[in-house]
Amino acid sequence: MIRKFITRVFGHKAPGITGEPAVIGVARHGIRRESISKGSRHTVETLQEHGYKAYVVGGAVRDLLAGMTPKDYDVATNATPDEVRHCFRRARIIGRRFQIVHVSMGAETIEVTTFRGHHGEVGSHAGNKAHTDDQGRVLRDNVFGSEKDDAARRDFTVNALYFDPTSETIIDYHHGLADLKQKTLRMIGDPKTRYREDPVRMLRAVRLAAKLGLTIDPEASRPIREMSELIENVPPSRLFDEMLKLLTCGYAVKCVRQLRAEGLHHGLLPLLDVILDQPLGERFVMLALESTDRRVRQGKPISPGFLFATLLWNEVLSKWQTIKIAGERPIPALFLAMDEVLEVQAEKLAITRRIAGDIKDIWALQPRFEQRSGKRPYGLLEQPRFKAAYDFLLLRAESSEIDDELAQWWTDFMNHDGDARAAMLLPPKPDEAKKRRRRKRKPEAAPTE
Repeated sequence: MIRKFITRVFGHKAPGITGEPAVIGVARHGIRRESISKGSRHTVETLQEHGYKAYVVGGAVRDLLAGMTPKDYDVATNATPDEVRHCFRRARIIGRRFQIVHVSMGAETIEVTTFRGHHGEVGSHAGNKAHTDDQGRVLRDNVFGSEKDDAARRDFTVNALYFDPTSETIIDYHHGLADLKQKTLRMIGDPKTRYREDPVRMLRAVRLAAKLGLTIDPEASRPIREMSELIENVPPSRLFDEMLKLLTCGYAVKCVRQLRAEGLHHGLLPLLDVILDQPLGERFVMLALESTDRRVRQGKPISPGFLFATLLWNEVLSKWQTIKIAGERPIPALFLAMDEVLEVQAEKLAITRRIAGDIKDIWALQPRFEQRSGKRPYGLLEQPRFKAAYDFLLLRAESSEIDDELAQWWTDFMNHDGDARAAMLLPPKPDEAKKRRRRKRKPEAAPTE
């Protein structure tokens, strides 16, 4: 309401919208220099001491204003990457699409970026023009510019806030602080153009709206459904990183529901088709996401392998059943199903080899929970991934995929020891009886004459 009124009166050149920035004091925004990490504060101060402009920017400022603890801190400056590197003893330049500098401050790593300019223009520093593909996605972008250019290049208004810890002021070019207070996620610039430049912004809009409790501005929301196919052009590694952020932000349940509302699942991400189109699979996944959200909010560690194992399990079950019906034995059929499902995902998501290994370990242990006789239960307890596989089993029981009795038996077996454990063992099934192998006798040595 306030933004619309100001725009009506002053037009689009109103201060704090697209003209001169609003300089907001600490009395209004409430962020003190002690609110940010020591490493980011020292990084900004060092750059300023060398005569450069420097601010804490983006998500850290946004989260602090929203009353959340930032995961990390980014710094923006008018110093070039080479100039930044020479200001610090421990710093290295990384990146191809846009060069950034990682500055190490003890255990903390601060990401420092040079102010970016507009595509096809050269700002205050020399740089290369942006390279795009046929759909308009930016492939390489080393265009440097001014502070104002940098603010215009950011995606959402709530991400275009610059905090100066020295003066404890926030520089706001695009009314981001008011949008945050009004619970609105608004795109800077033309949404269609910004989505073409980087289709991942569609997923990012969903994540930020869910995390911060914001409503996506209709102008930013409307093009998503019609442009969703552009996500197919995103490299699998970037898509995996963004999906991992979305699912581990502490608001995964809200994110998945928002993805459905925006039409960002059908045909784009196979795992989301699985989740949202099959009732049994959806219940199982939602329970897993609720558990993950709780752990994130409690500050507990989470396992990406466990999370993706839950997302894809219903697809594995379906493939497993099909392969068994075709005549394959159960265990080999399971491994074939596992490989097939992960291969399909690899076309969209570059799941790392380590995470893929964790996923397979959790899946492969599930049939072994059915074996409750002899020495097999003891052997299963010794498996490195037993705890993750056991938690997975509990989710299967809670979602009614399997009988509660099996999960309860394993809970009791874990909590007992010695004779109590031995008494719980079931008699072996007829098909589990081991056939004794006859030892071949060594041929008798021929008598020596």
